[in-house]
Amino acid sequence: MGDSKELLSAFPPEIKGLLGFSLRRIQQGLNPRCDTRRMESIGAGVWELKASDERTWYRLMYLTKIGSTVYVLHAFEKSGRKTSRRDLAIAKTRLKQVHELLKSRTEDENG
Repeated sequence: MGDSKELLSAFPPEIKGLLGFSLRRIQQGLNPRCDTRRMESIGAGVWELKASDERTWYRLMYLTKIGSTVYVLHAFEKSGRKTSRRDLAIAKTRLKQVHELLKSRTEDENG
């Protein structure tokens, strides 16, 4: 969703590879290869993939797989322990967009 793909693409190659591989595993119904945590403060079914290097922490928030799709809500870097309000707000807004998209698809299918 939004600019998540571009932000993830700008991460260092080893971080991008780890997070991308973990997303692929999630799509296949397998566990990711990096640390995760629930992000219930964002919404039900939202998780965060966590990776780091010597420079900073990298995060990727996604919605649990729906059908064959994993919706990436936000990707970002952080330097402190707390996630910024801005990053949380972006993820919440994009989660709302995903729910609206899924609702419109269901309405289209049901006529």
